[in-house]
Amino acid sequence: MGDLQKASFRLFKDYTDPIIQFVPELKQTLKQAGMPYTVQEYVSMVITICIALFAVQLPIYSFVFGFMFKDFLFGFLFAAFATFALTAGIFYGILQYPRLIIQGKGKDIDNSLPFAAMYLSTISGSKLPLFKTFDIFSKFLKYGEVVRQINNINEDVKIFGLDIATALERAIERSPSKNFREVLYGMLSTLRSGANMNIYLKQKSTNFMADYRRQLYEFSHALTVYVEIYLTSIVLGAIFFTVLTAIISGISGTAQNIIMLQFFLIFVFMPLISVVFIYLVKSATPGGE
Repeated sequence: MGDLQKASFRLFKDYTDPIIQFVPELKQTLKQAGMPYTVQEYVSMVITICIALFAVQLPIYSFVFGFMFKDFLFGFLFAAFATFALTAGIFYGILQYPRLIIQGKGKDIDNSLPFAAMYLSTISGSKLPLFKTFDIFSKFLKYGEVVRQINNINEDVKIFGLDIATALERAIERSPSKNFREVLYGMLSTLRSGANMNIYLKQKSTNFMADYRRQLYEFSHALTVYVEIYLTSIVLGAIFFTVLTAIISGISGTAQNIIMLQFFLIFVFMPLISVVFIYLVKSATPGGE
């Protein structure tokens, strides 16, 4: 990606400003997504990728549509319009891609935050300086994105020589999670006011765990409804459909067609629906487990 980044920036850096005006939040979005590009570099790469896709798609679509419509000129014009529309959609999608990264990282942080806050609270109870608390916490790799955010604070202090308050300010700006930003901002306020950091972190961990228990309670009730819907509409529906079609096939004499339909229902449709159901339940589970 480095060569593409450099070549794109050299070619299109003078054409990025009009586009950047339509996405003023892109700079902050790239920072929160942790993508190591300036706004001009990222937009230049997007332009390069879209031009390359347009150049590849246009001749292919021209040939396909020309063959379909038996008219090369009409097929070319239709292909040009379709390619332009598709490329514009891809262009917009790539510009929005950092938001997807932020959503994923934010969800990862929010899932781990109740337990991470509890560990931070426990470590801070030893009266260590905040920087040492972060340094020890960074060893708990199971907290994923939270640990990476803390490691960024450690690097700001160790490598760039920033004080812990300034490092917290930078972390607040680039954090993809609203909840984590609130925690960091509270830590910054506590640090500057000279209040007890351990008491603050204990309160936050208690609040997060209370929210987590509430989410589990709500999910347990929702899961009961999900299971009843699944058993009623999918399992019992499939059994009823199989029995009904078997009776109809015996009356009408179209057993071969019915057998193929039943085969598709039992061995393709039901497993596919089950996989989708499992994925939806997993996505809705607090903590993502």
